[in-house]
Amino acid sequence: MTLPAEYVTCVRAAGGRVVLLPPGEPDPAGWLDDLDGIVLAGGGDLAPETWGGTGTAENYGVDLERDRTELALAATVLDRHLPSLWICRGLQVLNVVLGGTLIEHLPDRVGEEVLHRLPPREPVSHRVELEPDSRLARSLGCARCDAVSWHHQAVDRPGSQLVVVARAPDGTIEALELPSHPELVAVQWHPELSAAEDPLQQGLFNDLVTRAQP
Repeated sequence: MTLPAEYVTCVRAAGGRVVLLPPGEPDPAGWLDDLDGIVLAGGGDLAPETWGGTGTAENYGVDLERDRTELALAATVLDRHLPSLWICRGLQVLNVVLGGTLIEHLPDRVGEEVLHRLPPREPVSHRVELEPDSRLARSLGCARCDAVSWHHQAVDRPGSQLVVVARAPDGTIEALELPSHPELVAVQWHPELSAAEDPLQQGLFNDLVTRAQP
């Protein structure tokens, strides 16, 4: 797998130092001993067997090695209350590790009035409505924003204790919070893709680095 450079750029712009954690290394949870915060990044679909899905012809980028690594990391991040930012696939990893399920192909569930990616697999922008009293709304400083979307799967049933704090106009879940873990921010969109032009989106990375200060 490769990590898009925008993630690195955004963390550095926020004043953080970047350490990349490749999948497949032994003891992934042990990597966290020397880290102050973590970004769970976007990418291909989680393997359906990791959460009880059936799979569709639209599945892409499935990587069981990455799934196992990130699910193990996610459990440890939650156990340690490590400051964290979960982006797109990362939000879905969070949901799955807490027992939630996914919509396997959004157009089959919500149609295409709101596009969450352009064909064949390109990003697109749409409006997101935030719960005004959420931590995410306070972090962004707004109750709605334009977000770059690039996914065809989404949260169906939220995992244990997760609270929905943002939705797209078609009702798709766009952000989750965990009241018992106030250091966690999880968004379905891709803030790294518009952060260079949108201070609100860069603010999510700034907030992470601030929360991660020892």
